[in-house]
Amino acid sequence: MKNEKILFAERLTAAMQARGYTAKASVLEREFNLRYSGKPITLHGVRKWLIGEAIPPADKLLTLAKWLNLPPEELAFDKDIQKAIQQREAHWQDEIGYKDKEIFDAFIKLPASQKKIVREVIVAFAKAYQAEDD
Repeated sequence: MKNEKILFAERLTAAMQARGYTAKASVLEREFNLRYSGKPITLHGVRKWLIGEAIPPADKLLTLAKWLNLPPEELAFDKDIQKAIQQREAHWQDEIGYKDKEIFDAFIKLPASQKKIVREVIVAFAKAYQAEDD
């Protein structure tokens, strides 16, 4: 099975080719650095993206996605990510009743410090419940 870095490299190569670019490190370095406002990336750095040794951080991924005219999640994950997100949303809609939605709405309105406490309590309950099942 291919790892995420290799899959990213394949998507990046395909996206470059689809936009009429040769998938070479020199081309990627030039085109990326023309568009990126941070510290320029080296030839060695972009080469690692193309050969599947590294995945760029989010800010660089956004620059790549804008240049290649792709949604960043499609470049980072794959085309089925939107389908997975929709399935997860449907699961939430099916599983959560109106009383649970009221709880989530109340949680969203809490200040950050109280949200942290609520999260910790939920995680503690979840761990205790999981320990009972094991």
